[in-house]
Amino acid sequence: MRPFFILFFFLIPILSFSQYDITGKVMNEKEPIPFANVILTQEDGNIVNGGITDEDGNFSITAKKGNYKLIISFIGYVDMNQDIELFDTINLGTITLTDSTTSLDEVVIKTTKKVIERKPDRLIFNVENSIAASGGDAMDALRVAPGIALQNNAITMIGRGESRVMIDGRLLQLSGEELVDFLASIAADDIKKIEIITNPPAQYEAAGNGGLINIVYKRGARNSWKNNTSLAYNQNKYQFTTLRNNFFYNKNRLRFSLSTNGTLGNRREDEEIDVLYPDGQWLSDANVKARRDNISGRLSIDYDITEKTTIGAQYLGNYSTPDYDILANTQIFNATNQIDSTLINNSFSGRSINSHLYNVHMTTKLDTLDRKISFDLDYFDYDNKLKQNDLVNSFSPNGDFIGINLQSQNLGNQRIDNVSFKVDVEHPFSNININYGGKISFIKTINDLQNLTIQSAAPLFNPNSSNEFEYTEKIQAAYINGSKKIGDHWEFQAGLRLENTDTEGFSKTLNQKNTNQYLKLFPTAYISYQKNDNHTFSFNYGKRINRPSFRNLNPFRIYINSNAFSEGNPFLQPSFTDNFEFNHTYKGKLTTNAFLNIRSDGFGTIFSADEETEVQSIIRENYYTNYNWGIGEIYSFDTLSWWKSQNQIYLLGSKTVVDDNVVGVPQNGTQLYFATNNTFSLSKNTKLQANFWYRSPSKFVLFDISESYSFDLAIKHSMFKDKLQLSLALNDIFDKANDGKLTSIVNNVETVYAQNYSTRFARISISYSFGNSKIKNKQRNFGNDEERRRSN
Repeated sequence: MRPFFILFFFLIPILSFSQYDITGKVMNEKEPIPFANVILTQEDGNIVNGGITDEDGNFSITAKKGNYKLIISFIGYVDMNQDIELFDTINLGTITLTDSTTSLDEVVIKTTKKVIERKPDRLIFNVENSIAASGGDAMDALRVAPGIALQNNAITMIGRGESRVMIDGRLLQLSGEELVDFLASIAADDIKKIEIITNPPAQYEAAGNGGLINIVYKRGARNSWKNNTSLAYNQNKYQFTTLRNNFFYNKNRLRFSLSTNGTLGNRREDEEIDVLYPDGQWLSDANVKARRDNISGRLSIDYDITEKTTIGAQYLGNYSTPDYDILANTQIFNATNQIDSTLINNSFSGRSINSHLYNVHMTTKLDTLDRKISFDLDYFDYDNKLKQNDLVNSFSPNGDFIGINLQSQNLGNQRIDNVSFKVDVEHPFSNININYGGKISFIKTINDLQNLTIQSAAPLFNPNSSNEFEYTEKIQAAYINGSKKIGDHWEFQAGLRLENTDTEGFSKTLNQKNTNQYLKLFPTAYISYQKNDNHTFSFNYGKRINRPSFRNLNPFRIYINSNAFSEGNPFLQPSFTDNFEFNHTYKGKLTTNAFLNIRSDGFGTIFSADEETEVQSIIRENYYTNYNWGIGEIYSFDTLSWWKSQNQIYLLGSKTVVDDNVVGVPQNGTQLYFATNNTFSLSKNTKLQANFWYRSPSKFVLFDISESYSFDLAIKHSMFKDKLQLSLALNDIFDKANDGKLTSIVNNVETVYAQNYSTRFARISISYSFGNSKIKNKQRNFGNDEERRRSN
């Protein structure tokens, strides 16, 4: 019951302030008016408080008891003046503004959003304002997002660990390579912003040690339609070309969008594994030509049945064929450091991936007090078919053929099905805003691997190397979250999320079943204090869970060659992380950030080698407790009209305690991270972007990690009133973003792993937009806008 007392403790101060809320909603005759000015004055005209309406026309301001005048205004409308006698919380309901008789045919009010914005619980990367992401996909956008690292098929927050990814607030049940393939099918030009949520509130999923990354799609402006077509050519060692089209329609009660994307071409991927035995070393490297052919699409529709109720649906589909041509070479040395033999693997991996994400939702307002309830039903299916041919030949030091080390064919089929239903309620009271809700999720995955041994005759099915593994997971969750802004200085928020998880893994081949059940409570708490316009302080705490991926739970062994294999562990348990974070913002430009993450029962990959048998294995275990901390500064510079800059510098530290059952050497130490993102206005229509980041050598758990860095340049030129845009991007010019090495010592054998999924390329893209622009385009951005808690 302790977390409930924590929640009560944070809400006690609400009752001790004699401040009262004035709320309402501002509309014209047909729709809400966002960004309208709301000002509360005393009888002598002095301003007491003020604000603006949100995207739905709602506003909320506070004041002490007294007599006031409320003034609501927006360009093109007649001002509304109303006398207010305030002695308790007041909801004014719907306030309708009438058109001014001198309204203009077209009013366009624009301010430029910052590429990066800081909020109390998240960092916002406005992708639509980033030149470097133009013409790319979601992975390209994440590569230039602040504080995000992409390496070894993992998406992580700097210093915090692996993150989970959401699309419009809906969690993707994918990780690793599957997640990377899925995100590569999403156009960066379709993305409005990326929310980097280090410590998510209770209404979000509790999964992900490294917080949540929410990818928010663009939406069309009100009373308009727009079409955008873009073509991008990317040149690396290989090349690939992408064609995209996006259509948005937003008129009266109907909002509709359709996006289609297609990519053809290849990319380079290299891997190295060096195993340093005392009596000789094994040096392996693989050169991979990875195919990037895919076609994807997104359809979204929302319709206002009444003024209070909206229904909608969304579909996201992807078909891709990420085939791999692999040439791997392994040199085997003896104790005198002379080559004994060489293994050469010529293999082809053909894959076919289909994925579909379906969503239907409804939102209805219960009354004029802004009580709201929303329902979401989601279905996600993922189908990955694999056909891989391996031929490993052994050669003598002088190149003579010795024999076949391994020859086989693997046929695999992985399928993931996920159904979930959730309900969310926004329930404001006079003294506190309460959100509560629940979610039920069912996941089933099937991994079917058939191994065929290639002999002189037809391929022969090998039951000892084949496997069928089924895994099911059921999660029931409920949450409650309370928030309150007290006066102009204090804001409190606290929440609790309860999750019950049941899992079952069954290997038909091994006739092995493993079950697990756990009920966990995840508290969150936030305190924000704005001393004045120059200083804002905030502190937050949250508990997170990280569940093993489906692939890591599969106990079957997959052999790389006759001496190397990889296997999962059905006994893996989830790990838990306690996150503490402090922020101080000075004048909205300089932010100091400090955090501490404590991860218990951590699990991960161990590169293990036996010096006697020379068998190399890649295994997964729960084996460590980790203390991760960081302190850093984020500085925004926009004093000069022609130069805007966002800069980050962090000092990070890690300490790991390894369990006794793992004979490994923990790696403890510090790391320096620095990043700068700069946009230069060369002219009214031409902008140059230069980005650079650097990560010093670091140590984490069992791994000593080498340095990595990236330098990017991009230039964008707009013509015909921004309808035609040309851009040229040079990404990761020195090819060092994914060139790090991971060194570990397990069982007294040193292993060095390196992966370079090259992100160095030159991209040329052209984009053309057309549509109905003769509308009242009410787009404004203020540095102190309150971030909406839900993105959908």
